[in-house]
Amino acid sequence: MSRKAALAAILLSVAVTACDKHDEPEPAKGAPARTASVASPSSADVPVPVPVRAAQVISGRYEAMSTSVEFLVWTDRETEARLAMEAAHAELRRLEQLLTVWREDSEVSRINAAAGGEPVKVSAELIGILQGARAIHDASEGVFDVTFYGLKGLWRFDHQEAASIVPSDADIAARLPLVDGSKVEIDAAKGTVRLAKKGMLINLGGIAKGYAVDRAIGVFEARGFRDLVVRAGGDLRVRGRKGQDRWRVGIRDPRGAESEFFARAALQDAAFSTAGDYERAFVKDGVRYHHILDPRTGKPATACRSVTILAPDALTADELDDAVFILGPEKGLALVARYPGTGAVIVDHDNRVHVSDNLKNVVEILRPPTPGV
Repeated sequence: MSRKAALAAILLSVAVTACDKHDEPEPAKGAPARTASVASPSSADVPVPVPVRAAQVISGRYEAMSTSVEFLVWTDRETEARLAMEAAHAELRRLEQLLTVWREDSEVSRINAAAGGEPVKVSAELIGILQGARAIHDASEGVFDVTFYGLKGLWRFDHQEAASIVPSDADIAARLPLVDGSKVEIDAAKGTVRLAKKGMLINLGGIAKGYAVDRAIGVFEARGFRDLVVRAGGDLRVRGRKGQDRWRVGIRDPRGAESEFFARAALQDAAFSTAGDYERAFVKDGVRYHHILDPRTGKPATACRSVTILAPDALTADELDDAVFILGPEKGLALVARYPGTGAVIVDHDNRVHVSDNLKNVVEILRPPTPGV
């Protein structure tokens, strides 16, 4: 099953227009009126009022974890905000070195290289991430599976010359024994991880960006910023407000243009993550093929067109959106209901919209999603 961090994610749009009342600083008050007994000072003696800068959105855009990362901070401390952005970016780059499959020296790559052999010593941080992945694997009937990467090379959505090639059923069947999240052996006491079979591969793309977004939020909070947005690909988390307003996010129309949204929400202290079948996809003989693979079949999942998860933190939202996408509306909504403060907006295979009960007063459906294959 393909994951968004190492592969491609669905972008969410954040409206960042500032409130009019915050556009200009209040005018400085005049000096007290002079009396006849006080000599009139010269212009050189009159202190010049220092204007107070009004709060505004300070934005920054970076590259990390194979995707575009955006920071939006509502503040009147621009210099400090930009220093915080640099620190948050540095944290994301640190996690990239820990979790990526694109670096041979990352901890994940070392685990993959030793598959079927001896356990690999890794950091306590990675142990915790893998334990979280195992928990959602077990809760989702195994459809959230970090070992989906055992199918690497069969589906080649990243390679233009081979992007529309559908692998044979025989080729897929030969690889499926390598996809089994229960075969990731985690020994927290010893700090080791082992893949039971030679040829197994893990990829944390379905969980890494959510974890990274939460870590970036922590960097800003440690520096005193409470009103901000962090977005990495399709994973987004908001804290606080934008002045008097909540932050606004849009949910992309699965068959519309990239800038078209069929729903929106105004958020405070929440995370959004979207999985969709429209990024890294092709249509062949009337069938849509995309990068979200069902680990039970080795083929693109067919129950949904898009799934957006709202949760208290980005990690929860990130790990649930693909699982719900594969399970479909009925089982997916039941899974989401097990996580407090979490809800879902689902566009199913037939283009019908399903909204969990706790989001019906939060998410505004602007129009039906566009039909099409």
